[in-house]
Amino acid sequence: MVFCCALASAGCLPEANYPDEPIVEFVSFEVDDLGSGSLIFNVTDGDGDLGLNSDDVLFPFCPTCEHYYNLKCEYDELRDGVWTHIFLDPEAGQVPFYYRVPRANPSGSNQAINGVVEVAMNTWHLQSDYDTLRFRFTIEDRALNLSNQDTTRIIVK
Repeated sequence: MVFCCALASAGCLPEANYPDEPIVEFVSFEVDDLGSGSLIFNVTDGDGDLGLNSDDVLFPFCPTCEHYYNLKCEYDELRDGVWTHIFLDPEAGQVPFYYRVPRANPSGSNQAINGVVEVAMNTWHLQSDYDTLRFRFTIEDRALNLSNQDTTRIIVK
């Protein structure tokens, strides 16, 4: 899965007072003419330790570690009127909707981050008899602080 990220820092803004734990807020989920999806959300982080570099691969961010991916999107389908979480098992060859959001590098004395993340999700739905889905997502900073969970709007394949 390929993704991109655009993240702006608040280094030049007046002193922001955000908590050290990241906060995410869903903005939109867009599908282009070729069928690729993009998840777009706002994020704030008070101490500016959001994101990972490509060389952040030592514990606890090693490829086999729980914290290798810092953005996790959980996939739910609407089945017979009930939201059902679809667990994807990498051990069974299934690829979860997990991503590594690049490191943000705030400048100035205020290290707080307030920006927008856009994740390109070329493959964004599973083959299924059900056509309605949503993503629940969280992001984690380098101190392993987990954000709140937010949910996309209802998405129809």
